[in-house]
Amino acid sequence: MFEGCFKSVWRGVDHFLAPVTSVGIGAAVTRALVQQGMRVVGCARNVDKIEKLAAECQSAGFSGTLIPYKCDLSNEEEILSMFSAIKTLHKGVDVCINNAGLAHNEPLLSGKTEGWRNMIDVNVLALSICTREAYKSMRERDVDDGHIININSMGGHRLVPSADEHFYCATKYAVTALTEGIRQELREQRTHIRATCISPGIVETEFAFRHHNSDPEKAAAAYESIKCLKADDVANAVTFVLSSPPHVQIGDVQMRPVEQVL
Repeated sequence: MFEGCFKSVWRGVDHFLAPVTSVGIGAAVTRALVQQGMRVVGCARNVDKIEKLAAECQSAGFSGTLIPYKCDLSNEEEILSMFSAIKTLHKGVDVCINNAGLAHNEPLLSGKTEGWRNMIDVNVLALSICTREAYKSMRERDVDDGHIININSMGGHRLVPSADEHFYCATKYAVTALTEGIRQELREQRTHIRATCISPGIVETEFAFRHHNSDPEKAAAAYESIKCLKADDVANAVTFVLSSPPHVQIGDVQMRPVEQVL
């Protein structure tokens, strides 16, 4: 959640929510928004990492604030408890940035159900639950200029020819469909709340090393083969979306390295 935003850019929106970590895209997005003077409630399973990021933002003299919140996004009860706490302590959520995502090496023909289920829980269900609860928060407070931003992947638009990626890509195709479904339902409700999907290609973060945790050389090769996107590139896309005029609906931002083939 982000509160106290840079009003000349974000039209008086006061509260944000984002699942973040102390590294990667989530951290870059959070840092960029705190730098703009926003109050950010960032959630992750390891709250120590967010506390470290909060201290870094404070030391850098950013005018905003990062408030850490411990939450396992694969657990619906914890998500609901988090939104309840945000309502009590910070009034509510005006912008929801769904950044959490993970991948396991579980092919379609030989993968473990546990790995598939974990990807669905985090990549699809957590995103949907956070979106639903954020929308409820906006409507309860008559917020009509909120924003829901889903950090997706180019894997949600084309299938990578690698068995290790197929189920992960299926969850990201779901995010593509969910974002358009959210947009359509928001229109049906005659609200000006917007929904945007940001789909980066290869971004140099810890993602590949977690995905290929048993083969660090394979993970490193993924980043060494081309000049990859940086987490800050995705953060810049988020700030661009949030700074767009209220009448502009940006549905999907697809971005990838110039040298990336697929």
